[in-house]
Amino acid sequence: MTMLVSAPAADHLPRLSGASAHFEPRLLRAGLAILALMVPTAFALVLDPRTLNDVPIWIKPLKFQASIGLYLLTLSWFLAALPEGVRRGRAVAVLVTMTVAASAFEIAYITLQVARGLASHYNVGDPIHSMMYTLMGIGAVTLTAVSPAVAVLFWRHRPARWSTAFWLSVMLGLVLTFVLGAGAGAMLSAGDGHWISGVRSDAGGVPVFGWSRTGGDLRAAHFLGMHAMHVLPVIGLIAGRLLRPRPAISVVVGAASAYCVGTGVVLWLALRGIPIFPN
Repeated sequence: MTMLVSAPAADHLPRLSGASAHFEPRLLRAGLAILALMVPTAFALVLDPRTLNDVPIWIKPLKFQASIGLYLLTLSWFLAALPEGVRRGRAVAVLVTMTVAASAFEIAYITLQVARGLASHYNVGDPIHSMMYTLMGIGAVTLTAVSPAVAVLFWRHRPARWSTAFWLSVMLGLVLTFVLGAGAGAMLSAGDGHWISGVRSDAGGVPVFGWSRTGGDLRAAHFLGMHAMHVLPVIGLIAGRLLRPRPAISVVVGAASAYCVGTGVVLWLALRGIPIFPN
């Protein structure tokens, strides 16, 4: 840990003026395009009376558009902090291509299925849908596997303007997004639904999130895992600005440990069929 403490303690972040300079342009365009899809999806949500799992059928693509769009914009902002030579290198080009391709496939298939009035997840009733569900799983793993790969790039090429605490928090957040998010995602895909006991319906779920209030719901742990890349860097930024390097690093490590434990507890509750927010 001495190596980490000895690094410069500047706590600045890239300024947000000038998107071309402070966002990876391909991920920025893809992320904004996916977020823009939320507008017609929201109209469809209002106009289309159909339901899936007892909730409006367009809820799922709307949530996925928001989640994947935010994921792409976050990666875009992180990658822009790398040295120019690294940003223009082959490794980043491959990671960006993988991310955009996987995102486009996930969004396109989920939206297509909803337009057809069919489920995208757990729909394995015939060979074609079974194959597509497998491809969705591959796409999801590809999408999340980019995060630890980006963390490796930051380990090798630390941005000079980042504090030690923020640098460490970004790397830990990216790694835990894959470990926790993809780990819970694997459990989600292994079963025949996201419910563990309780009523197999999304009606009456936790507001905004939709998690079951009558039994366990694996989506809660998956959600927490996927947002480690947002929560931990915020903690690292605050710690880096308010504390000296060594205490700030301790805060980041402690926060990452607590985040793992908290996500693990949420997953354990779900597996036991216990809702986080019961009725």
